[in-house]
Amino acid sequence: MKLNFQHFLFFSLTLITLSACAQGKKSGYNPDLTIRKNLTDEQLLDLVQKQTFQYFWDGAEPTSGAGRERYHVDNIYPENDKSTVATGATGFGLMAILSGIDRGYVTKKDGAERLNKILDFLGKADRFHGAWSHWIYGETGKVRPFGRKDNGGDLVETSFVAQALICINSYYKNGTTAEKALAKKADELWKGIDFNWYRNDGQNVLYWHWSPEYQWEMNFPVKGYNECLIMYVLAASSPTHTVPAEVYHQGWARNGEIKTNFEVYGHPFTLDYQGQKNSVGPLFWAHYSYLGLNPKGLKDRYANYWENNVNHTLAIHDYCVANPKGFKGYGQNNWGLTASYSVKGYAAHNPQEDFGVISPTAAISSIPYTPKESMKVIRHLYENLGTKVWGKYGFYDAFSETDNWYPQRYLGIDQGPMVVMIENYRSGLLWKLFMSNEDVQKGLTKLGFESPALKK
Repeated sequence: MKLNFQHFLFFSLTLITLSACAQGKKSGYNPDLTIRKNLTDEQLLDLVQKQTFQYFWDGAEPTSGAGRERYHVDNIYPENDKSTVATGATGFGLMAILSGIDRGYVTKKDGAERLNKILDFLGKADRFHGAWSHWIYGETGKVRPFGRKDNGGDLVETSFVAQALICINSYYKNGTTAEKALAKKADELWKGIDFNWYRNDGQNVLYWHWSPEYQWEMNFPVKGYNECLIMYVLAASSPTHTVPAEVYHQGWARNGEIKTNFEVYGHPFTLDYQGQKNSVGPLFWAHYSYLGLNPKGLKDRYANYWENNVNHTLAIHDYCVANPKGFKGYGQNNWGLTASYSVKGYAAHNPQEDFGVISPTAAISSIPYTPKESMKVIRHLYENLGTKVWGKYGFYDAFSETDNWYPQRYLGIDQGPMVVMIENYRSGLLWKLFMSNEDVQKGLTKLGFESPALKK
């Protein structure tokens, strides 16, 4: 599995690197980029959340309303894939839009219209046993292949959408007639995902990909620990295409081999971060599965997930403060390693793959885990680095002071978690919506999880 996971990761990152940039449409959205140094923490946090939210509102692909794969202000690449939307970014964007509606960044009417537009697009887009592809052409709903054999269903990216669909259903199910119809639409899309199919003929593991042309040739059984926990939770939770608990314990948890013990900068871990050799992975592993799945008090036989994610964040923080490679700018006000653009094209930055690149989403999306440490980064980036790293859709994806590298680029999968996790830190909105779902409650119970959110 380690070889498969690492090979797929490098394959995926190479494809993203080679991909052209999706440019945004012109609009009337022109934010004031004046840097103000007298904002309170709450004012600054609201500004970051609101401006980053605009990536999924103003910056959305216009035909579908869905989340673009990327947006480059610096326009390095030709404008030849501007209609490409990313399924994962679309899922994160749906949750970001819910937070924007709840915060009043957009009206309830406009917000519901946009959600309906995106769900209608997803309902008509190509699906493969209920799963969407990694990339979709926003103008047509047709697959844009992520690779030669990766031209079918992507169950991991689909699970990021399913997480959002459950939140939408919870948000609107007790509303007006129109709101209930939106909730029903989201529920039907979620229940149409055939998780059981992705066991590849009944194996006790879930496979990442299936293609009608190449079948199972991508050959990627998903085993933990990485960013994919949510996929197994949802598979167990599905009321229409569920999987038995053995799929989780034998597949994801590798018959218990997922459990281990090691420390990074004094922080203990009980999960084997695959391929990291007693180290931790990029911080998106502490974000993607937990946008809806509340890690507070979440435990099973393998880990305490709140403690795991806090320690993951602190380990990255302490590594950057120690700065063993001597990169310029690293410190208590400037830390955070995750998958993002890089001086080497694209990289899953972590202590074992550190090129001197800071990715703002790493610390900002970790704010529920490390509020004080994350706020230091937000304030430093905004007040001290300013428009070097701050633009119309919030902080740019990545930068390197060592290489004097400040590209004006955004990636949807990095923008979304910032909005959602800031909201979860401020109100717990998305956590409450997801964890209150009856299907999710049953699925977590089936897998042996404990959580304060589970009904006794």
